[in-house]
Amino acid sequence: MATDSSQQRYYRAPCPGCGAPVEFRSAQSTHAVCAYCQSTVVRQGETLARTGKMAELFDDFSPLQLFASGRIQDQPFTLVGRLQYSYDGGRWTEWIAALDGERTGILSEDNGAFVFSLPYALQREVPHPAELRVGATTAFNGQSYTVASNEQVRLVSAQGELPRLPELGAPFAVVELRSDAGLVLSLDYDTHPAGAYLGRAVQLEDLQLTGLRDESAKEEKGRSFNCPNCGAPVTVNFAESKSVTCRSCNTIIDLTQGIGGELRHAEQDEPVQPLIPIGTTGQLQGAQWQVVGFQHRMGVAPGDDEHFGWNEYLLYNKKRGFSFLVDAEDGWSLVKPTTGAPTMAENGSSARYLGKTYQQQYAYNAETSYVAGEFYWQVERGQKTFNRDFASGSALLSMERSARELTWSSGSKIDSAAVAAAFKLDGKKDMFKRSDAMPVSAAGKLGCGTIILIVVVIIILLIILSTCTSSSGGSSRGSSGSYGGYSSGGGHK
Repeated sequence: MATDSSQQRYYRAPCPGCGAPVEFRSAQSTHAVCAYCQSTVVRQGETLARTGKMAELFDDFSPLQLFASGRIQDQPFTLVGRLQYSYDGGRWTEWIAALDGERTGILSEDNGAFVFSLPYALQREVPHPAELRVGATTAFNGQSYTVASNEQVRLVSAQGELPRLPELGAPFAVVELRSDAGLVLSLDYDTHPAGAYLGRAVQLEDLQLTGLRDESAKEEKGRSFNCPNCGAPVTVNFAESKSVTCRSCNTIIDLTQGIGGELRHAEQDEPVQPLIPIGTTGQLQGAQWQVVGFQHRMGVAPGDDEHFGWNEYLLYNKKRGFSFLVDAEDGWSLVKPTTGAPTMAENGSSARYLGKTYQQQYAYNAETSYVAGEFYWQVERGQKTFNRDFASGSALLSMERSARELTWSSGSKIDSAAVAAAFKLDGKKDMFKRSDAMPVSAAGKLGCGTIILIVVVIIILLIILSTCTSSSGGSSRGSSGSYGGYSSGGGHK
């Protein structure tokens, strides 16, 4: 039955499974999930046909919900459907947004970050996913893109009305490509030809959303279980978490297979004590952040044997998602993964993003040596990446590459006193001081071995009272350095 309202025309028909009314607010919607019996139905004219039953939704603690409404580029939209996916590295949610009854967009929710996309007509044939390797560049419709991820994903649940419905649990490829203009192009291979969607990052505050989940009714109840190593209770606070550490024995616990069965875990010796305790909240850049994770990482330049270290604090804000507060010898910085992918020079000497050129500071191999807290990606001790760090004044840009994903992060330096004050640790502000008083500190790039060598050379020079230019050991570490730390530790979908 077609029904007219003051807003738009929509369709309502009885569910073939239970008889309850199922509404279609968008003309583009072909499928729906009955809110009463979870039957999946397909629209066939004025009637509905049942095609199966949908799995239960996982609670992603999102502030979004069905029928929340907002505005994008001064166009009103309403959230009418939800798709939940999983892949080896985690899970994410896509919300179906009905814009004007004739068009639908996608508000993608991935680890607290948001991207608004619209269907995109490609002017060339979509390549096979195997041809789009991570890190490769290609062009669509005259725009250059870098392949950021290429994953096999599965639909795990759905809700509301949907313009398409992938087969539940069936794997298919999703390739994400990013541009230096901040655009993200998603190719979904659940249909033939593959569906294409083009979007960019958005802040929930800018969408003027109404009808969000009631804060008083939304209790973020943690899931609890016993540590598989020591038996102490462990609580998981975020539904999307893929790793958590036991506060009693520091064991890293893998949550990718859920918490109902046998949990994979790895013990950690020699714990590193975070300067900012897990659970602490602080005000940075106009938002309230909570420290939910911590990792210590080590780096070494290719061909070098001098290692350096830095710390990363994983911060969470319900509307802004996750960011990284990085503590390195050269100072503190606040960064988060970018939506787009910067364009990098062939020799890696520079990168350009959103109209700004950054110069490479360091290139190095990184390894995670200790973790604590909760993480939205599967983290483990010994995890390795290759990193490049770039800077343009106080603005920072970093590339982090693994075998399966290429992640870029951007942010800026932050004063150490501001960090201490933000987390109400003024009494320890001297412990927060770093060498960021100098713009690029040579000392910040010297390893202990280099410093010892300098001291030895100086002593020899003083003893023999001569100049030995061939013995000079006072150079900086080339392209590496503990400035290396403004990369983010996690990946995007």
